[in-house]
Amino acid sequence: MIPTSSENIFRILVATDNHLGYAEKDAERGGDSFNTFREVLELAVEQNVDFVLLGGDLFHDNKPSTQCLVKCMELLKTYSFGDKSVEFELVSDPAENFPHLREPMVNFHNPNLNVGIPVFSIHGNHDDPVGLGHFCALDMISTAGLVNYFGRANNLQEINISPLLLVKGKAKLALYGLSAVKDDRLFRLFREEKVIFKFCLAHDLKFPDDWYNVLVLHQNHVERPPYNYIREEFLDGFLDLVIWGHEHECKILPRESAQQYHVMQPGSSVATSLCEGEAVQKHVALLEINEENCIKPTALPLKTVRPFVFKTVSLADNVPMDVRTTDQVRASLVEEFLEKTVKEMITESLEQLTGHPRQPKKPLIRLRVDYTDERDLINVIRFGH
Repeated sequence: MIPTSSENIFRILVATDNHLGYAEKDAERGGDSFNTFREVLELAVEQNVDFVLLGGDLFHDNKPSTQCLVKCMELLKTYSFGDKSVEFELVSDPAENFPHLREPMVNFHNPNLNVGIPVFSIHGNHDDPVGLGHFCALDMISTAGLVNYFGRANNLQEINISPLLLVKGKAKLALYGLSAVKDDRLFRLFREEKVIFKFCLAHDLKFPDDWYNVLVLHQNHVERPPYNYIREEFLDGFLDLVIWGHEHECKILPRESAQQYHVMQPGSSVATSLCEGEAVQKHVALLEINEENCIKPTALPLKTVRPFVFKTVSLADNVPMDVRTTDQVRASLVEEFLEKTVKEMITESLEQLTGHPRQPKKPLIRLRVDYTDERDLINVIRFGH
């Protein structure tokens, strides 16, 4: 159980795959990603968290538009800065944690910034470093002092991961970050034992039991043969919790792996594809960790997400056909059934309305149709209109 006193408890808001800027030129959906990211930061303030932890793909593109960057920076500045005191300390070497930064430092140690709720983030496969100088959008907002960008692997021949060592009262948290690396390359590095987790505090290279060890990474979790995913067995057994970004289906409550660490998959905060996994209700997590290394995860439903209903139907099971039925009649029967189904899905989407004033009302609808006879094919463009 987590005790009621908060001086020895980390309170962390965990989110991944915010995809800021997704479909930003779409007149209807252009604001969805920013709308829900704002809610994520509002929840951080409401829950009085110590910091926000983002698991990659903060941006949908590795070269986001100026509009996207400005909106992101406005939100971070509004909700991350303030007079709230930061009640934990970084006791590891910033030069070890942030070797890619010109001035390695957490933003709440910068005397020129008034940070109330720090934001820590790794990069994902959508917002990874590219181009001249090998920079990414996180470099920009990190330089502006808005996020603490960690977990970047500069050497892809051997990856050494040093944790951010965070202390709050008697609670001790070792936070490891592994930003997105091409899956087949990382698979090979794990198999060759060239991904090394380091713990270094006062020259002690061991993994003390009194630290709670968390890894946040951004890779394929679902098996994609032959090597385009990361096996859970690759990850070291000293870990206590793995926060897995990249997969968009929300599986927010931790489950125990065969290696006895727990896995949390927060999923995305905005639907970027009309697949079944995106239709699961979206959450972020409030993660509490105390000095006894007990955790309490709480799923916080997001109330500004656009309603999305996904359904699969079989024509053979729902539209019985006589062999003598003409093609014209068949098409009419199919369209009549599909129109009825879509209307039912639109009605079903009303159940996802939360009453939040910023939640979009127009739903996303995806109807997947299985058919066995090519004569049942219809003009989907005409049907859509």
